Amino acid sequence: MSTPETAPRLPVFRLAPDIYAPLLALTQAAKKGLDPVLVELLLIRASQLNRCAFCLDMHVTDARKAGVSEERITLLSAWEEAPAHYTEKERAALAFTEAVTLVSHGGVPDEVYERAAAHFGDAELARLLALITAINSWNRLNVAARTPAGGVL
Repeated sequence: MSTPETAPRLPVFRLAPDIYAPLLALTQAAKKGLDPVLVELLLIRASQLNRCAFCLDMHVTDARKAGVSEERITLLSAWEEAPAHYTEKERAALAFTEAVTLVSHGGVPDEVYERAAAHFGDAELARLLALITAINSWNRLNVAARTPAGGVL
């Protein structure tokens, strides 16, 4: 049940449909060559940080379809305290996702960037950065518009 504070506010993509296609194209291009499980973990984590219920609902569903266990999905918000559940490569990508998503909190520290660069080549790192940028855009549009979880764009 929605309250005045959570009621849908603005059907952005219906009112400005030309915004949807380029953002979707960026998202799809960024995913090319990346592990689908890793992609979903990063999309969920950024959406958790941005409190985007619409994107969380979508990407948790997609993660399940990609074979991510319920335990890994559940523990994702505390991934640093659950090291046995995520590979070092995933942990480096999650740290990078958090730093880029929270960029106003001090930028992307060299150690976070270097940790990610140790696991991903330059082209992969560029795609990760584009993916994180895209999900942050989706999150901001959907949070500001109050797109409901399970709703349609």
